[in-house]
Amino acid sequence: MHFMNSRAAFPLGPFTPYENNPILSPLGKGWESANLYNPAAIVVDDEVVLLYRAHSTDIVSHIGLAHSSDGLHFDREKNPILSPSEAYDRYGCEDPRITKIDGTYYLTYTGWDRHSALLCLATSTDLHNWTKHGPIFSDFDTFAATKDARGFDWSKAGVIVPFRIQNKWWMYFGEGCIYAATSSDLIHWQPLSDDKHPIYSPTSGSFDADLVEIGAPPIMADNGLLIFLVNGAVRTLRSDGTYDVDYRCGQFAIDPDRPGQVLARMQIPWLAPQSFEDLNGMIPNVTFVEGLVQFHGVWLAYYGQSDTTLAVATYDPRVNRWGSHSSRF
Repeated sequence: MHFMNSRAAFPLGPFTPYENNPILSPLGKGWESANLYNPAAIVVDDEVVLLYRAHSTDIVSHIGLAHSSDGLHFDREKNPILSPSEAYDRYGCEDPRITKIDGTYYLTYTGWDRHSALLCLATSTDLHNWTKHGPIFSDFDTFAATKDARGFDWSKAGVIVPFRIQNKWWMYFGEGCIYAATSSDLIHWQPLSDDKHPIYSPTSGSFDADLVEIGAPPIMADNGLLIFLVNGAVRTLRSDGTYDVDYRCGQFAIDPDRPGQVLARMQIPWLAPQSFEDLNGMIPNVTFVEGLVQFHGVWLAYYGQSDTTLAVATYDPRVNRWGSHSSRF
């Protein structure tokens, strides 16, 4: 399986943004005409497949599909493969993450009803025909342990570990703080704790001082640790009550023998806004990762740029690596 990779160590990298980014941009006059970003990634039949979020000027998101034989140049399908259809996602199917287990694809995404952001689950055996299973958690606010508690259901972002740990399936989820949940059937999930007790929280004075959000499904390092990509943000309050943001990408590691505890974190980001597209867009100053694959020996991390375009950063461990004793954690 693709999560059992060789030559992987924590922290994973260094990654270098591809010189010809963005690799996908808004197109046409329809459902992906205004913004295209925040992709899930998976390898299928020796191709990299991206499931990306896109929308027109109505900002009602759909999830599209694109294929690549080299991980850099993509052919996209004409129609979205997942669209709003239920009350809980009627204003958007957003921010997908994907895991394949025993022939079934498990897609987590954010259902948006213009009040609550709800982590939802859909399954498929072919990436085109999806069964929606609805919101995963209720009475859970992933900002509850921060200074910005929502006070109502709010649970964005979830990644599923593609193998059992301690005879259970595990999910790591959350925006604001990050939590763990377990399942016996991959459909019904029980949080490890209430929303006041996350396993990972923002770090004061750091690049993730105001919020953290889970990134891509984990990969396994050579020493058995699980490596998670994570998004962190610093927010600056404007006089009108809105925020300027700076989203950067970090990593943390978990020991499968202690799956409810973060063992180590990167102290500096491995990816930060730097290009024109990173710094300018619908929400400026954002690099936001949701997809990670190893393809033909090279690691490919796929990310959204300012909620407007889609990019990739590459890391080839045969050429350069930080190694397991990096000062970055």
